[in-house]
Amino acid sequence: MSKIAQQRLEARVARHARIRKKLSGTTQRPRLCVRRSIKNIIAQIVNDETGASLLQVSTSANEFKKEFGTLTKTEQGRKLGEVLAAKAKEKGITEVVFDRGGYIYHGRVKAVADGAREAGMVF
Repeated sequence: MSKIAQQRLEARVARHARIRKKLSGTTQRPRLCVRRSIKNIIAQIVNDETGASLLQVSTSANEFKKEFGTLTKTEQGRKLGEVLAAKAKEKGITEVVFDRGGYIYHGRVKAVADGAREAGMVF
């Protein structure tokens, strides 16, 4: 890893740590956290009180790739938010706290949030 990439990663991790000091998921309002890679995006709903992951969806899943694999990465992010919200409703989760993971609230991260909101999730 180059020096610049290492510094960028350390800065993101520091931002995420600052955010996580103030942000926590509860049983009533679990945390919706977003992780990004160059090709994929992962969204997960976590209850921090019990340390349990309640739900996870990813653009790298085979079923997601078959249905939405031809879309752009940002469009896939929006669909991922919609799929996450639909699965969360099945489990009775309607309200969450959004954790952007230290990433800028723009592009794919914003698309996931917008897709989840459009599908009825409140945050």
